[in-house]
Formats: sequence, structure tokens, C-alpha cells
Amino acid sequence: MGERDIRIGDAERQRAIELLGEHLSEGRLDVDEYGDRTARVTAAKTRGELLALFADLPAPHPRFAQVAPLPSTAPPALPGQDRRWLQAAVPLVGLLTVALFFLVKNPFVFLLVPAVALIVGRMGNR
Repeated sequence: MGERDIRIGDAERQRAIELLGEHLSEGRLDVDEYGDRTARVTAAKTRGELLALFADLPAPHPRFAQVAPLPSTAPPALPGQDRRWLQAAVPLVGLLTVALFFLVKNPFVFLLVPAVALIVGRMGNR
């Protein structure tokens, strides 16, 4: 995704309308052009759409903050261990819990599944 494809918010739209107002007051835009461009500003969704409205105008133009890259959403790998056994632990405990339920006839054995899921989740996020 390019810099021009980043979505804008209300603050960026408001600043663009203010800048168009400056161009109107300097006589670079007439009232009809100002009305048309401000309507397009309110409908703009990306930086590129907003900047296109200023392409034929001298400075000032909208400026945008630098966008920091998003952090990785993948959990870090466990050092020296294979994560496959972690991924299989919760379903295996689920099956074992069903078998254990028929042996002990106590529904509290099903609490093992979320307990193991919490443990596995904590181990996977280290």
C-alpha cells in the first residue's frame, strides 16, 4: 500500500477545508470551485483523493504525519521448540476430557479445556 492509499480522518478533512478557505480568500478559487472542492473533501477517503484537490494550487497543501509500520501480529516463535505440539494440545485435551467425563461423570472436567488453552496461549506468546 502506497502513501497515497492511506485513509484519512476528520482532522485531515477539516484541515484541508481550512486550506481551501485560504485559497478562496487569496482569490485562487471562486465560490463555486470552493463549494465543489469542499464537498469532495468531505467525501475523500484517502490521502491521494485529498491531495488531488490541491494539485493545481500553490502551497499551502495538506500535510500528513508519518505512518509507523504496524507491528507483526504473529507471535514470536519459541526458541528451540516446535510449536506444532502447542497447536495440537487444546484439541487433544478436548478429546481426553470427553473420555474422562464418561469415566468420572463429573461436568467439571470440561474446565480442563479452557485451562489448557490459557496455558498454551501464554507459552505461545513468550
